[in-house]
Amino acid sequence: MAIYRFRISFEDYDDVTREIDIKSTQTFEDLHRAIHRSTGYNADKPSSFYVSTDNWIKGDEIAIHPTQRKIDNGVVLMEKSKLSSFIEDPHQKFYYIYNFERPYDFHVELIKIILDNDPKIEYPYLVKSIGEAPKIIEKGNIGGIAASSAAISNDFDFLNEMDFVPEDTDELEAMGSSGINAQEKSHDDEDEQEDEFGDGEEDDYGNDEYGNDNDDY
Repeated sequence: MAIYRFRISFEDYDDVTREIDIKSTQTFEDLHRAIHRSTGYNADKPSSFYVSTDNWIKGDEIAIHPTQRKIDNGVVLMEKSKLSSFIEDPHQKFYYIYNFERPYDFHVELIKIILDNDPKIEYPYLVKSIGEAPKIIEKGNIGGIAASSAAISNDFDFLNEMDFVPEDTDELEAMGSSGINAQEKSHDDEDEQEDEFGDGEEDDYGNDEYGNDNDDY
């Protein structure tokens, strides 16, 4: 009985990889659950492997917890599918989508075939783990996605710099509104002063603001 060694990597996170040894007679469900023991994710989520070309083009689907539509269309189930039945190449590739509700895409590649299993090892066996799996973003109240507390706090950094406390709300609003109103009032006062004292133009008798007669001598 052969042992398959698969390298599993996130499509969008090149620095996170896992290598897992698994018996050729074990199923895709065994591999699916082994992957998520290594990532810390919940394995009981609708997910699928796809037989893939070298360019990661998806082919036949192998699913766990499929939708009724997929079941009606005769999708192949992970728990009933042995790995050996889908290995046609010593470097066979599978495209893998975990959790269709909040999906992560993976590349799964066969990198080694070991002819003899080690009786001291319980398979599937995690051979290598590099990098920390990204955190799952759960659904929240803002646009259906939980917003990061750091992102929210950045919007209010200017208040932190002012040592803002909730009790200052009225004062802050008064400052904002009075600043605008004061500026408008300042312009109005200037206009009134010009009207009252004259704006430097000649009066009805041809004299300027200093009382000088502007008629030609």
